[in-house]
Amino acid sequence: MDKSADDPPANPQHGTRQAPTGNERRSTRMPPDARKSELLSRAIEFFSEEGFDGGTRALAQRIGITQPLIYRYFPSKEDLINEVYNAVYVSQWKDEWTIRLGDRSLPLQFRLTAFYRDYARTIFNRTWMRIFFFAGLKGLDINTRYINRVISNLLVPICREARHELGVTSDKAITPEELELAWLMHGAIFYQGVREHVYGLPGKFDHERSAETAIKMYLSVAATTIAAATARELPDSAADGSQHLAGMPD
Repeated sequence: MDKSADDPPANPQHGTRQAPTGNERRSTRMPPDARKSELLSRAIEFFSEEGFDGGTRALAQRIGITQPLIYRYFPSKEDLINEVYNAVYVSQWKDEWTIRLGDRSLPLQFRLTAFYRDYARTIFNRTWMRIFFFAGLKGLDINTRYINRVISNLLVPICREARHELGVTSDKAITPEELELAWLMHGAIFYQGVREHVYGLPGKFDHERSAETAIKMYLSVAATTIAAATARELPDSAADGSQHLAGMPD
């Protein structure tokens, strides 16, 4: 990352300020909250197209404002990226997903199908997908934070519900094998969004049918995997797949 393109000026008040553009002059009377929201929206659009190598100077030029104005609302590029994470990922996360996955009054296949139908509608869009991949390539913690959330709030509960559905009463921690099987299902469904919004492959994608197929494949081998995994002893450190978490905050 080019430091000169991303770091705020040491003292913007005393630096040479370029003349405001027409866009900036027209928006100077916007309330601070509205201005910050607008800047964040434009930053999300910018990062989804250019990736995180794009500096705040390039972002300012794209928006038609001065770079110091960005730092008035976001003290650093890291702060801006954190706001992007909250807006694109945290704000769209639904706590009800975990609750509904645990509703044992319904068959697990029905619960999984309903969940992935809603999940796909939430994340299968150009902005969500492209920012996620750009962040991974750049080595940002957006991916780690989100994946930790997926493991603890989706995959581990799915593993628990699969045990219950199959009549496995073991109170042992979720094993790596069980978690990996859930990842294979989740990844197969997620890849449909990658094909559409990252690779840009032509054609019509039937996400619901793909999810149903992945769920059936998961359930068809879950019994064997769970029986084998729960039949052996595990160290305490393996509790609920915790060895797969990177220990990052949400």
